[in-house]
Amino acid sequence: MAKSTDASAETSAGASNRPGFSARVKDTLAKAAKEHNDTMALTATTKGGKPTRRARLRLVRVDPLSVMKTSFLLSVAFGVVTFVAVLIVWTILGAAGLWDAVNDTVATVITSGDQASTFDIRDYVGMGRVLGFTLVVAVIDVILLTAIATLGAYLYNMAAALLGGVEVTLAEDR
Repeated sequence: MAKSTDASAETSAGASNRPGFSARVKDTLAKAAKEHNDTMALTATTKGGKPTRRARLRLVRVDPLSVMKTSFLLSVAFGVVTFVAVLIVWTILGAAGLWDAVNDTVATVITSGDQASTFDIRDYVGMGRVLGFTLVVAVIDVILLTAIATLGAYLYNMAAALLGGVEVTLAEDR
């Protein structure tokens, strides 16, 4: 690490000795060397005695098309997971006998005397209806989540143009 710091200092020093370099180029090289030294600053030392390297990165733009593609794939995966989860829960509830118990309870409440109850809960919340509704909700979620994520990328780009973006510091962990 010290070699790269010395090399950048030598580069800027060697460039300043060459004839024909303007003051602006010298300043630019000096600024770049300083930023390089600041970015790759050696901070705390670890247990092995080696210094920890750090790098600062700034996220100033997000590609909206990439965000749209990624959010579409993730929301489709979320929709599939939702559909499968509802299918599993409805199958388990049916296997546990919940629908028959609900039918018996409703028949007991409704029945008065000689009338037989023709009520069946599966007519109202059957597996076909519930899975159809789940599919419609999953498709709407895919469309909405994709649109919201893409809009969020455009809004982030506008905010980052004004504010400079998000700065992240990465540190080496040993």
